[in-house]
Amino acid sequence: MVQLVVSILLYFVIFFGIAFILNMLIRKTWVMSYLYPIVIILIIDNLSTWEYFTNTVNAFTALGNKLMNLTTVDIVILLSGFAGTIVSGIVIKLLRKSGYRMF
Repeated sequence: MVQLVVSILLYFVIFFGIAFILNMLIRKTWVMSYLYPIVIILIIDNLSTWEYFTNTVNAFTALGNKLMNLTTVDIVILLSGFAGTIVSGIVIKLLRKSGYRMF
């Protein structure tokens, strides 16, 4: 149970930080929220990215199987990372509205 709470907090903080920095550098508020599913696919699957282009059917079949075999705990942890990217976008918008100019 402790590992679950730590994992949720860790994913939230890591993706909040990555999204915050990316938002400051690129100045696109929601870019990490759009890229998050791609990052999650890279985390979940054990395939090379190149296989999605060379062996498309088998790669997407394997990805579908991996996604179907995720447990509830895994889904909660991954959703906490997505929540971190969303909160980061909201914080950046509030900071810009308050007059802070990041880079």
